[in-house]
Amino acid sequence: METEGVPVEIPPDCNIIIGQSHFIKTAEDLYEAMVNSTPSAKFGIAFCEASGPRLVRVEGNDDELKRVAAENAMRIGAGHTFVVLLRNAFPVNVLRAIKAVPEVCSIFCATANELRVIVAKDGEGRGVIGVIDGKPPMGVENDENVKERREFLRKIGYKR
Repeated sequence: METEGVPVEIPPDCNIIIGQSHFIKTAEDLYEAMVNSTPSAKFGIAFCEASGPRLVRVEGNDDELKRVAAENAMRIGAGHTFVVLLRNAFPVNVLRAIKAVPEVCSIFCATANELRVIVAKDGEGRGVIGVIDGKPPMGVENDENVKERREFLRKIGYKR
């Protein structure tokens, strides 16, 4: 078995969610979860079938994000993996709805950081082992960092 770090493209001002699911209707169900969670978001969804015609199924409401999600899904190339790219929303706005989709098994990441998907491959197929999300820590926050973090969360409306 070999492993590979697959770089993922994230367009400017976007976030990405990568997960695993198990059924062909995933793309349509994720579409419904997205529009019902945050109607103003622009998004693209791509889902890799693991059997049958083994196509990347694509949904969304933004052509650029649909295209990039499909390209990322093809690069990852692991069956039952899905990619959601979103703009004008944060993953926290949609993760609960995505996790509630009955066929969703797991979420590997939700980020805007530089991202690589670690894929294992053997003679038969490919599977996601995990992700490398961003860079390693450079230290532990101090009192000033805590203050800045808390102010930022209030500024963007996530805390009162």
